[in-house]
Amino acid sequence: MLAICRGVYMKRLDKFLVEMSVASRSTIKDMAKKGRITVNGEVVKASDVKIDENIDVVSVDGQVIAFSDMEYFMLNKPAGVITATLDKKAKTVLDLIDERTRNDLFPVGRLDKDTEGLLLITNDGDLAHRLLAPKKHVDKVYYADIDGIVTDEHIRRFAEGLTLLDGTPVMPGELTVLETDMAKNTSKIQLTIHEGKFHQVKRMFEAVGCSVTYLKRLSMGPLGLDAALAPGEYRRLTDEEINMLKEATA
Repeated sequence: MLAICRGVYMKRLDKFLVEMSVASRSTIKDMAKKGRITVNGEVVKASDVKIDENIDVVSVDGQVIAFSDMEYFMLNKPAGVITATLDKKAKTVLDLIDERTRNDLFPVGRLDKDTEGLLLITNDGDLAHRLLAPKKHVDKVYYADIDGIVTDEHIRRFAEGLTLLDGTPVMPGELTVLETDMAKNTSKIQLTIHEGKFHQVKRMFEAVGCSVTYLKRLSMGPLGLDAALAPGEYRRLTDEEINMLKEATA
């Protein structure tokens, strides 16, 4: 008789294995029929059996599938990749995360296809909601190359809160000019904003007669982009970083 522990948190075996990114539900059903899945050391041929993912030991082809509840990744998003969970035509940010064990991860917020930099990938919906909620005022810091000379007047208007060209108001932002090139009519800036409207940084500069030619997110709240990560590279967040994010949005 199959010795499956009967804990409080019961879940179908196939659902558990799908969430752990083992295979699709139909493939898992076939694997079970072929005797490739064991629970607590005993072969299971019915993929709809209930298990306790916190207690029962599930193996596929002899390899233990460890339960992972929440996952947190820092990605240095490269240009040319879209911020989505799935796309039939284009590569998504999730396609870059090879080490994930769950299939319910999603990007926190959105970076445009041509924007680079820090992107948090997780399945922690509560943390994601708090990071993106305007009332939490979580700082998002960007570096940008600008076509146009950014002046003290622009800094003042950003600090007061702009109205975009379509009439949408945005919260005040802290604009710092890093460098200007009068001959080329260009500027390098750093901008801190506290919300994340669609194309917000680009639209803010359009509202003052400039345009963004390059954009990179440097940080979100207390989490800064790891300088060791090249575009397209990622790593798991440390426990300290996860706790910092949770404390900053409590």
